[in-house]
Formats: sequence, C-alpha cells, structure tokens
Amino acid sequence: MQGAAVPRSHQSPSRLGAVGRQGVILLTYLLAAVELTCLFMQFSILPYLSRRLGLDSVTFGYLQTTFGVLQLLGGPLFGRFADHSGARAALSLSFLAASAFYLLLAAACSPALPGILLLFISRLPSALMHSLPAAQMVITDLTAPEERPAALGRLGLCFGVGVILGSLLGGTLSTWCGLHCPAVVAFLANVLGTILSFTCIPASTKGASGGAQAAQPGAPKPSMFDLKAITRLLLLPSVRPVFFVKVASGFPSGLFMIMFSIISMEFFQLEAAQAGYLMSFFGILQMVLMSSILHLCILMPGLVFSLCALNVVTDSMLTKAVSAADTGTMLGLSASVQSLIRTVGPTIGGFLYRSFGVPIFGYVQFAVNFLIFLFLWRKPVSHKKDKTV
Repeated sequence: MQGAAVPRSHQSPSRLGAVGRQGVILLTYLLAAVELTCLFMQFSILPYLSRRLGLDSVTFGYLQTTFGVLQLLGGPLFGRFADHSGARAALSLSFLAASAFYLLLAAACSPALPGILLLFISRLPSALMHSLPAAQMVITDLTAPEERPAALGRLGLCFGVGVILGSLLGGTLSTWCGLHCPAVVAFLANVLGTILSFTCIPASTKGASGGAQAAQPGAPKPSMFDLKAITRLLLLPSVRPVFFVKVASGFPSGLFMIMFSIISMEFFQLEAAQAGYLMSFFGILQMVLMSSILHLCILMPGLVFSLCALNVVTDSMLTKAVSAADTGTMLGLSASVQSLIRTVGPTIGGFLYRSFGVPIFGYVQFAVNFLIFLFLWRKPVSHKKDKTV
C-alpha cells in the first residue's frame, strides 16, 4: 500500500548516511573498548578481593560459576531483545546493568558492609551485560557481508585494548588506591557509556547495510522469549558444524584463561599489579602478535592468535548463515559459548589444576585441536546462507 509506514527495522540505508554510518561504527568500537577495559579491571582485582574477604578456592569457583550461569541464561534472550528493540536499547541496557554490577562490586570492597553477600549479589546484573555481542550486532548490521570479517576483526583490537588498559588500570589502581578504586572507575565509565549509547546510537541498525538481507516485511515476528526461534537457528545445517567447532575449540583455552588468575596468584606468586602487567602483555600480543624468549610468553602468541582468528571467523560465518533480523540472536548464542565455559570451567579447571598441574591445559588443548582438525579435514564447514532462514 502506497501510504503504509515502513517499519523501523526495514528503513532505507540512506537514513544513516555514509558519514553517520562510519560515526556509529567508530562509536561502537569505542564503547566496546570501554566495557572490555572495565571488565578486565574487574577480573584483575576479583581474586585478591575474594582472598581479602576470606573466600577459599571452592567458594571462588562458585562465584565464577554464578557469573557464567547468569550470562549463559541471559545471552540468547539478550540477543532476541536486541533484534526486537534495536541497537540503542540493547547497548543502553547492557551499560546500565554493568553500572549496577560495578556499583555493587565497589560496595563489596567496603569493610563496613557485608562484602561476601554483596559480591555474590553483584553477579546478578551480569545476565544483561552483553555489550560485546550488541557491538557485534551493530557492526554486522552496518557492514556488507564481504566487509564483515575485517570489521569484526577490528573488535579484536578493542579486546586487546581492554586487556591492556583494564589489566594495567586494575592492578595499578588497586595497588595505589585500594581494591575499591577500579570498581568505582568502572562504574563511572559505564554510566558514561549508558549516556552515549542512549543519545548517539540509532534506535535500529537493521537493514542499514546495502548487503544485508533483511527479514521480509510480511513475515510474522516471533516473541522475544520464543525458545523455538532460538533453537531453530542452532539446528540450521550451516550453523551446526560452525557452532560445534566454536564450542569445542574454545573450551580448552577458555579453561586456561579462567584459571589464569589463580595460577598467577598461587603458582607464579604474582601480586595484583604484576598480574595486571602480564595480562597487558597478552593484550599487546593480541594486537601485534609479538613474541618473547620466556617459556610462557612463547606459548601465548599461538594461543592468542588462535583465539582471535577463531572468534572472528566463526562469528562472521554464523552471522552470514542467518538473516539480518536474527543476527542479534545468533551473536547472543555465540557469546553464550564463553558463558558456558565460565559456568563449568572453574570446577573442571580447578580439578585439573589441583590434580595434574599447569601442563595439563596444554595437553588438553593439543588433543582437542587435533580432533577438530580431523573433523574439519573430513567435513569442510560451509558458510552459505540457508534458504530456510
């Protein structure tokens, strides 16, 4: 009908304009770097805060598992919310939840308050903390399929910036000003991120790329809580093998990264600032892939490079395998892989570390990668879009 209004998710790409699109993409990179910096500040102080509060390794594992379970449950639903409500609402909600997260974490650092209780309560907002998948959705929506791998790869630079700045700031600020200082800085940064997301990110980015395949206007839109719509994506023939590779290959390295804070504190006897410097070195490796003569630092370039390449390639293939209307859900499912690892990782990683020591993580990584190599050798993974989407 000539006078019918065009839905927001199907508006013309010219609404953003060339300059506006690039501005939104750059702002999205900035917001992702800010959130990742805050996240790694939290990672750098959490083991030391837990030790100061008197938590043993088992209770610390429960704390990590709580964070992983909440993110695992919230990831797919957050993806559906992003597809339904748009990029502005998704990023704003993520930064708002992160603000509550870091405010509670700062309160847990106060000796006058019940620190252990507040530390566990601070995990609750993490169910909605998914700024990286939201940023990936924006980048995916605003880039053509042939440009997508490079655009998503630049988010790896944001991740490297987050590792470097977050680890440095977390270790340095906690040493100079106390454990509460990184949490307060992260809270203020996320409040600023909430304001920028709400005022500068467009309400919807769907259909803003000329190469994107938008959903048909007449097609019924499933509910945000429709689990069948979520599982349908995982059962697509072009999604199943890619998702399997992402889960299987990311699990061993994820175990090591989860246990690294404990390994650095117990095995290497590092203080908070020293652990922050080492994590910053790993962040530099992720950005420029440098090498070192130290045994641990010789191993890390391969690990960091494989994680970067794996995440970029699989995320690009998964988003190409679904329609533009489902990119948020697909990226939410993809982010849930790390949440799944964080859920079971502390228990499995703690058992392996206590029983076999640090080398076991290398053995497991080698065995899993070799099996995945055989799987890919026998069955090449296709990234063509399914006709049923």
